Amino acid sequence: MAGRLEGKVAVVTGAGSGIGKAITERFVREGARVVACDLHGERVEALARELGNAVVPVQADVTSFEANQRAVATAVERFGRLDVFFGNAGVFDGFLALYQYQSADLLSQMFDRVFNVNVKAYLLGAYAAYPELLKTRGTLLYTASTAGFYTNQGGIIYTATKHAVVGLIRELAYEFAPKIRVNGIAPGGTFTDLRNALAIGAEFGDPDKRSLFDMPGLDDFIKQSTPLRRVNSSEDHAAVAAFLASDDAAGLTGVIIHCDGGYGIRGAVAAAGGDNL
Repeated sequence: MAGRLEGKVAVVTGAGSGIGKAITERFVREGARVVACDLHGERVEALARELGNAVVPVQADVTSFEANQRAVATAVERFGRLDVFFGNAGVFDGFLALYQYQSADLLSQMFDRVFNVNVKAYLLGAYAAYPELLKTRGTLLYTASTAGFYTNQGGIIYTATKHAVVGLIRELAYEFAPKIRVNGIAPGGTFTDLRNALAIGAEFGDPDKRSLFDMPGLDDFIKQSTPLRRVNSSEDHAAVAAFLASDDAAGLTGVIIHCDGGYGIRGAVAAAGGDNL
């Protein structure tokens, strides 16, 4: 049977690992052809070898407009069109609160890096993809986060970027209507290789431990903080992404689906005690 994305062409950023990789795999299973972009070219090259001719790998730093243009142009050159642009690439801030930064310089560096990847790259992707999506009446999708709605889902900078993404989705949905749909997914705690933006140094522990994989006990913490008592997988989010990319979601724009195990309906929780500072 044909998949729900049969005949569609997508660009997926941050496709080399985690949620982006799962989205690429799911899109291909659903019949799409995908330009898979990642800063680490070897990751998407390996993915293309695994999935075959339906995937074209592109090494790209999506904080560059030229890189986003190149990804869109590759989709049109190789597959003749663009139906879906999925901005998914992201970096993390290691859950750092404001006064855990040892200097204003470190704070400024982290701000620039995380906002560049998590927000500016999404805007550049939209700017690059708009002309082709207009031709196909396509869809623009973004990975947001529960950090765009709740506190303590990241540090101060990551949380601010994801609130910005929520606003970006809603505003672009308004601006691009009626011809282009704009939606998002908001994953809750997901155990992926999401990377810290900067190797800040020994003052924050081992600088080589920059991934969620390096945080012991995180999976158990996620389970205990959600009503469903499970850690959602990248594949869970990819299934929702495939729906939003498909014609089954033709009536949806400006929508952000929470894939968070019910985090937003937890109800009252016991205070941890002590002062945050």
